[in-house]
Amino acid sequence: KHPWICQRSTVASMMHRQETVECLRKFNARRKLKGAILTTMLATRNFSAKSLLNKKADGVKINNKTNVVTSPKEPPTLESSESANTTMEDEDVKARKQEIIKVTEQLIEAINNGDFEAYTKICDPGLTSFEPEALGNLVEGTDFHKFYFENALSRSKQGPVHTILLNPHVHLIGEDAACIAYIRLTQYMDTSGMPRTMQSEETRIWQRRDAKWQNIHFHRSGSPTVPAK
Repeated sequence: KHPWICQRSTVASMMHRQETVECLRKFNARRKLKGAILTTMLATRNFSAKSLLNKKADGVKINNKTNVVTSPKEPPTLESSESANTTMEDEDVKARKQEIIKVTEQLIEAINNGDFEAYTKICDPGLTSFEPEALGNLVEGTDFHKFYFENALSRSKQGPVHTILLNPHVHLIGEDAACIAYIRLTQYMDTSGMPRTMQSEETRIWQRRDAKWQNIHFHRSGSPTVPAK
């Protein structure tokens, strides 16, 4: 749109040649500057677009065989590791508590069967206890309990006995000690052939020695061990 070009019939003939040359130089300089600016803008735009594509490519993995785009697997986070450890600890605690319940059931079974030998294998020789038969006195050892095994709890002296442990609750005390509390229901047949039920509340302390759980103390209240006739 320079007048020397658009109006060359009037402007060119009236302007001095040197002035015309200067005008052309300025015109060409502006045209080159404009071209350089446009080239720079296009180059910048292309570089930005390429950078964006490269970032997207870093976030995905392309399987050339199946043309499946998959996201990279993230390494396990600290939170997931802690959750796994917590789950393992919970399972270990459950297993140990179940072990205490099982050994308690074995002890009660030995009492119901009148099996003093099995009873002494599960109990510590220095077993201490509070129970209704002792009339509030602390009993030490197993001799006191032996009298009931020999004279009242043997199979020949009683009918069928069935015991249920209700709501057993276990406290783990370190790795080698535990406390269990529960309600003990004992079902039996009286001398007239009628079914009866007794209830007692018991707490037992267990200690593991030489890889074996042993009952070292118990406290029982409620009905006595020997069923009433």
